Amino acid sequence: MIIPFNKVYFTGNEEKYLLESLYSGRHCGNHDFCKKVIALMREKHGFNETFLVPSGTAALEMGAVLANIGPGDEVILPSFTFSSTVNAVVLFGAVPVFCEVEPETMNIDATKIEALITPKTKMILPIDYAGLSCDIDTIMDIANRHNLIVMQDCAQSYGSYYKGKPCGTQAHIATFSFHETKNYNSGEGGALVVNVPEWEARAHFLQEKGTDRTLVLNGVKSKYHWVDKGSSYLLSDILAAMLLAQLEAEDKMKSLRSNITKAYIELLTPWQEKGKLTFRKVPEHAEINHHAFWVVIDTIEHQQQFMAKLRDDHNIAAYIGYQPLHSAPKGLEFGYKIEDLPITQYQADRIVRLPFYTELGEIGLDYTVNAISQVLQEIYE
Repeated sequence: MIIPFNKVYFTGNEEKYLLESLYSGRHCGNHDFCKKVIALMREKHGFNETFLVPSGTAALEMGAVLANIGPGDEVILPSFTFSSTVNAVVLFGAVPVFCEVEPETMNIDATKIEALITPKTKMILPIDYAGLSCDIDTIMDIANRHNLIVMQDCAQSYGSYYKGKPCGTQAHIATFSFHETKNYNSGEGGALVVNVPEWEARAHFLQEKGTDRTLVLNGVKSKYHWVDKGSSYLLSDILAAMLLAQLEAEDKMKSLRSNITKAYIELLTPWQEKGKLTFRKVPEHAEINHHAFWVVIDTIEHQQQFMAKLRDDHNIAAYIGYQPLHSAPKGLEFGYKIEDLPITQYQADRIVRLPFYTELGEIGLDYTVNAISQVLQEIYE
């Protein structure tokens, strides 16, 4: 049996919806399927003004423009994240200020944020790693006391909850990804959620190339004009058609993915108790969407052995985590050194992400669990 790291899941309605969109002749953004997706997202999770965009990266960039991020602004974010998170602000001249992570969650350590704030700080940009919300209450409290903007990178946490509230509903701005590696995918795609009512009108202008075209479409004006900076932050209706099929099956897919989480926890808990590895701790106040599962192996050598044995002996693809941004070539250009964030670096050097995709909740899970168990026994016993 071959177990890939990720695999696209089909719900059954993708082809039907894609053909409907194709033959409609209405392929650009904000047509029928885009509207249906937005309506579903808002009804299901209570999102405020929502914009479908070409990618999670585009959502971050649009959010940075909306927040007026500019040259010299400082943005506090974790080093343990994908390059899109930092590029969204660096692109507009901002300076990244990297913060340590909590080893139990791999999310930004909110207790360390306040010490990094300076007069130049404009934004806090946390992520929800592996679908687990960051400590958004604490982060928002810090931001409100220091008059800062929070843009929450929820690329991996669509459908997750924090203290009963959907991820993406508490920060000033939140971004989602619907890349094919995410729980619900449209190949490429993303969303920006705007939780500040006063920013909603401008967000429409930014999405439509800096024009007030939405006012014309809504019958408010007869002609539209260039009124702001912006870009083409629009998801094709064809891709939205695929996304609708995915999001309509959210509950079923989440249930299947929960089987994987449960199996991994049952398998790995004894090894954690032996001190051979650690894995994510989900706080009682959080509800996860079962996006991913990671473990931190006790040594780099064992981590490499673990992945190699799974790959070579069992045809199972496990993968490393992010390479920390502060110690990446571009991070070094900003003056960072590898030793600046020791917790982040230690965890990142030893982390392994296990195979995780919806179909695995139905097919191949027993094989995967047995293989992982065998490999761990070979390494440690």
